[in-house]
Amino acid sequence: MKKLEGKVALVTGGNSGIGLTTAKHFVAEGAYVFITGRRQAELDAAVNAIGKNVTGVQSDVSNLADLDRLFATIQQAQGKLDIVFANAGVGEFVPLGSITEEHFDTTFNINVKGLLFTVQKALPLLSEGASIILNASVASMTGIPALSVYSATKAAVRSFARSWILDLKDHQIRVNAISPGVVPTPSYYRLGLSDEQFPVSAIPLGRVGTTDDIAKAVVFLASDDSSFVNGIELFVDGGMAQI
Repeated sequence: MKKLEGKVALVTGGNSGIGLTTAKHFVAEGAYVFITGRRQAELDAAVNAIGKNVTGVQSDVSNLADLDRLFATIQQAQGKLDIVFANAGVGEFVPLGSITEEHFDTTFNINVKGLLFTVQKALPLLSEGASIILNASVASMTGIPALSVYSATKAAVRSFARSWILDLKDHQIRVNAISPGVVPTPSYYRLGLSDEQFPVSAIPLGRVGTTDDIAKAVVFLASDDSSFVNGIELFVDGGMAQI
């Protein structure tokens, strides 16, 4: 029996990076997956890469009308959700002194507002005992120059998990946060980082992570293997945030 046999999952930001790899793992473990992304071409490519048991829905999580359309699509096609991986997020290096209102609004609208309303609007579809996984970051635990706004959003995400397990306890819905460390993805490269700039020396395991490393941990949190795991922040960072 596959770990997610018969489950229906949503992965926001599933068109690339951690989201895409996780969606592939979900399908391999027997789930039907809905993925979202803001760019239609990338979303179509991701659906083709996953290959089966997947539907792509173009949407921006910070746009509540887009979220309504997303969940209407899921309701019509499958009628339920068992897993939500609220993964969509953005980040940009902007030092204090140069932070603009636009930078603040964009980062909080996607990483905090978008994540909150993704989960809230999913609730009517969530089955009893469903699993919600929130993508946080080691950035909420460590000081990183010029990344304060992004880091603050991820601290908010971790806080959501603690509160929501109480809001959802009557439905036995688990909420956990996963905090990746340094994982080179298209988003990282869009920040302008090169391979040489990844701080391997700060990682006790001596390497950066892979999207597979994160996806396997998300599958654990999505599956019954973690049936007594609730409200945690699971660091998948090679030990970076622990020293």
